[in-house]
Amino acid sequence: MTRNDPIDDCIARAAETVGTVWPLHSFVTANPLAGLEDRPFHRAVSEAEDLFGGRGYPHPSVFRQAWETGQIDPGVLREELDAHGFDGEPEALLEEMAASEAEADSGDDGSDSPTDEVDRVLSKWLAAFLDQGQAEWAMPDREAGFYAAWRELAPHDGDVPGCQRASDLPETATEALEAALDGLPEDRWEDVFEHHLAALPGWTGLVKQREDADADPWQDECPVSLREYLAVRLTLADLLGAPIEPAETPGDVDDADEAPLEEVWLSAWEKSYRDRLVGGLDDDVEESSAGSDGSRPDAQLVFCIDTRSEIIRRHIEAAGPYDTHGYAGFFGVPMRYEGYDSDVAVDACPPIVDPEHRVHDRPAEDCRGDASAYDGWRHLVSAGRKHLKSLKTNVAAAFTFVEGAGSAYGAAMAGRTLLPAAVHDLTDAVDERTPDPHEFCAPTVDSETRPEGESRTGTGSAATRDEAHADGGLPTGMTLEEKASYAEAAFDLMGWESFARLVVFTGHASETTNNPFDASLDCGACAGNPGGPSARVLAEICNDPEVRSALRDRGHDIPQDTVFLAAEHNTTTDEITLFDDDVPASHEEDVDGLREDLAEARAAAAAERTESMRTGRDDGVRETERRAADWAETRPEWGLAGNASFVIGPRELTEDRDLDGRAFLHSYDWSTDPDGDALEAIMTGPLVVTQWINNQYYFATVDNAVYGSGSKVTQNPVGNVGVYQGNGGDVMTGLPLQSLKVDDDQPYHQPLRLTAVIHAPVDRVEEILQRHEEVAQLIDNGWLRLTVVDPEQDNEPVHYQGDLEWDAEPQKVAAIAD
Repeated sequence: MTRNDPIDDCIARAAETVGTVWPLHSFVTANPLAGLEDRPFHRAVSEAEDLFGGRGYPHPSVFRQAWETGQIDPGVLREELDAHGFDGEPEALLEEMAASEAEADSGDDGSDSPTDEVDRVLSKWLAAFLDQGQAEWAMPDREAGFYAAWRELAPHDGDVPGCQRASDLPETATEALEAALDGLPEDRWEDVFEHHLAALPGWTGLVKQREDADADPWQDECPVSLREYLAVRLTLADLLGAPIEPAETPGDVDDADEAPLEEVWLSAWEKSYRDRLVGGLDDDVEESSAGSDGSRPDAQLVFCIDTRSEIIRRHIEAAGPYDTHGYAGFFGVPMRYEGYDSDVAVDACPPIVDPEHRVHDRPAEDCRGDASAYDGWRHLVSAGRKHLKSLKTNVAAAFTFVEGAGSAYGAAMAGRTLLPAAVHDLTDAVDERTPDPHEFCAPTVDSETRPEGESRTGTGSAATRDEAHADGGLPTGMTLEEKASYAEAAFDLMGWESFARLVVFTGHASETTNNPFDASLDCGACAGNPGGPSARVLAEICNDPEVRSALRDRGHDIPQDTVFLAAEHNTTTDEITLFDDDVPASHEEDVDGLREDLAEARAAAAAERTESMRTGRDDGVRETERRAADWAETRPEWGLAGNASFVIGPRELTEDRDLDGRAFLHSYDWSTDPDGDALEAIMTGPLVVTQWINNQYYFATVDNAVYGSGSKVTQNPVGNVGVYQGNGGDVMTGLPLQSLKVDDDQPYHQPLRLTAVIHAPVDRVEEILQRHEEVAQLIDNGWLRLTVVDPEQDNEPVHYQGDLEWDAEPQKVAAIAD
């Protein structure tokens, strides 16, 4: 590929408007309009409507429901309407929006076009090429690249006219693009590319992700690029008689500076929520009270900032003398992780962070027996699964297999359908009898070279590797300096100056059955993977005597009796598993007491969450276990539905408030961060990621057909990379309806843009915004809202108005029940 090629430059600019999409097995929530964040929100959604056909604001009926249930404060709404020059009573304005919506809907005749045929044929080929192991018969010649492989096979496709042999098509992708663009002025190329990339944003987003991925084995084996994608699409458009140029190029929106009525209603709803949130904060907080009264909690538990952690944290604090804290769930360690029993390594860090280390699990020397037992069980199960799969998919054996095994399969299906809770019990019983890798393995955090010939998983494989710089140049493990820096960063960002006897880093993962979107319920900060491994890595680091010595030199004097543990929070059942195999005898009683209190907190949290699911069940724990094992359950848990705010500050700011699982909570103590470095790291990292998550939920709620994935009932998984609605078309890019709505008429997720609340001096926040234009741009353009609770101004809320201007309220609004 030629550098600075004008075609490549145009493709790169055109592709910016289409969001990146990750494969379903590593689902990452992201703003589907991320490429339009450099313009005001109302302009971006208008342009997205032209490009993708998706709406950008809640339906008028959703605003009506919020209005009638008191979620929108009348005074706030009136203020917003007057500020933007809208006259009329709320009821009349709601009717006006509804009438306009009905008129717009009536203009779609639903007829097919040649472009629809291009979409259909191209989707078929993309599904075949991008398949990641689901297909029994893989598409031939994929190693040659997408265009070359398609060119060889296109003559055999009856849907591709005028193509008898491969030589009838341009030989290379470049030649195909040049032929398609022949006669078009260069200043039109970008519009053409943008139009065609936006036609199938799901497939385009997947190709973008593959092309940009670092050390992706599928991309190495089956390369694809946006250039090849467009070459195939434009060639198909020519063969099928579809237009190359867009019918009408999206231009600037009329009255671009004027916010539409929908924007005003949305802003009023968001400000009403913000006022209730800020009104309930503790205005006596000046700095973190950790250790200030001389007391020492029995344990400090650090959870991911995930909204689901807010619920369990409340109940843990109520169960005993425990402090809970929030920190991004990859615990600040940017690693590519390979589990003991895994065939692949995964990036266990947010998409905006590049992995810097490779970490894998290795059996401890005194646990080789457990490793051998586990390997034997795993190999037996794996061999059985392979045998069953071969029988089911073999043409000769399939019929007799079904006849012979039908009764056994029928009994198993009946059990899973009628008695899912019993299936959960059986699975737990089997798990208890089988050694778990975390019981006999430790993460390789030390920078070292493995002896030549030692297997990847100890006793389970004969594979070898270059340990010094395995997998794309990533070093295995970390140096002492790096380990100390990761531990120091964690303590600095959370503002820690004291430590309990037990410190528990708690990652999180979900438990679900028959759910294509299971990765969306795992840890987003770990790129859709479980967070337990990241917790184990940081605990291992902090228990290292050399690291503690280095931290002491940096001002963090960890008591000798402090022991760091890892844990994993099952967000479906609220069970918290402690990885406590190496805990010293001196702390066993502490751990036993903690385990009992965690069970109590689990029961209370599960009861709260099952009530939100409206199950009518009395036993919350049993109900969550049933949901986890029920293969017909479309909603094993709510995930991050309901998210609306991100609070950055000490726990004392919110600890007496039930935030209803709607807030991301990141611990921060402004008094321990005089230079603002910790706050800067939070605002440029977790704040950006939570905005991605929030906008994913927002857009999937306001237009699920375009930005979501429709009902799970009618979804079809394709290629282990995504889902269709029906049997073809574009791969869907967002969350299913069941993750967002209680039923057809009752949304669970309220589509609000993120409200960020920061407990810090205003001037400190302003300095960070001045240094980071990309963060200021998100707020200035209305993708999220910012309020600062300034401890140097009696904790008065100061609301950001844009362009580094602030609006201080003389008195805080009284807290109102949601």
